[in-house]
Amino acid sequence: MTRIGCHGFVFSGRFDERGIANAIEGVQRAGFDFIEMPLMDPFSFDERAAARILADHDIEMTGSLGLSAATDLSSENAAVVRRGEELLTRAIDVVAAVGGTDLCGVIYSALQKYFAPATAQGRRNSAEALSRLGDYARSAGVQLSLEIVNRYETNVCNTAREGLAFLDEVGNDNVHLHLDTYHMNIEESGMFEPVLDGGDRLRYVHIGESHRGYLGSGSVDFDSLFRALHRIGYDGPIVFESFSSAVVDEQLTRSLGIWRNLWTDSDDLAAHANRFIRDGIRAVETIELH
Repeated sequence: MTRIGCHGFVFSGRFDERGIANAIEGVQRAGFDFIEMPLMDPFSFDERAAARILADHDIEMTGSLGLSAATDLSSENAAVVRRGEELLTRAIDVVAAVGGTDLCGVIYSALQKYFAPATAQGRRNSAEALSRLGDYARSAGVQLSLEIVNRYETNVCNTAREGLAFLDEVGNDNVHLHLDTYHMNIEESGMFEPVLDGGDRLRYVHIGESHRGYLGSGSVDFDSLFRALHRIGYDGPIVFESFSSAVVDEQLTRSLGIWRNLWTDSDDLAAHANRFIRDGIRAVETIELH
């Protein structure tokens, strides 16, 4: 059965113990099945507090992050790649410590604007590191998924087909494809074909509107997305993701270009998203009755 989750940044911009609790409580209050916790600094994340709060609220957690220039797996600098691998190893440990099963995001390059294509050596460094990390994650009971993002946030892969080709370079069946409708709406020709191309290699899905605000108020073709997910029998995690500088910290506001706020009420936004996603999934399920 498909699990529907919500990104922690919808409710909190800081993830000390109080921020962790606020995010978990908000996600549960909105009716989601689990929380996707941003692990931008996994070394400072208190997994023991998170595990306790998750257990108190009977809710599960996945983890996500984007690498920085200092931890870029696609760098040609071996020391930078090593730091990235150490960071992701720690992130895997955090997810495993709270009983989670998934770590996803831009974990193959830095989450930033590049000014040249990825080099062959950089791609090779990233693929080899991810193959090792895939093995480590498997031993911890965690699966990795590579989020395909737009040209302004990575130069390694911007479409599902490019992501699948890069997964072939990684060559580890514990490393999967992660699609995000916000990025798909920029780079793909449509919402249907990339999902079908992903098939059983698609492990994780982010649901976000074209302007990152309320679902259904932008230009994303969610109907085609839900039809495609149903067509392939997708039963992995689906996570609502939205950002506002009213909540997100200043550094992420700058890196994601959140220059205007399309929402201020986290509870209302999240409850609406939960209904929207579940209604969309249910609507395509009824096609079998026709």
